Amino acid sequence: MIATGALLATASVPLALGGEAAVESGGTGTAIAVISAISIAAGYVMLYLLWRFVFSTKAKAKRGEPPEH
Repeated sequence: MIATGALLATASVPLALGGEAAVESGGTGTAIAVISAISIAAGYVMLYLLWRFVFSTKAKAKRGEPPEH
């Protein structure tokens, strides 16, 4: 599921940039696209880690919280 989200995010980078960055800088905008893709991937990793260490059932059990259901 994470790989699908990352693939979708990577495919949407050119749409998000809209070509404006490439026109203003005089280049191809590849650097901005790479930075954007890395930022999106890092965001997905941070969300996964947040879920894993804070909201997962195993983390709640470790803290001694009762299960939700």
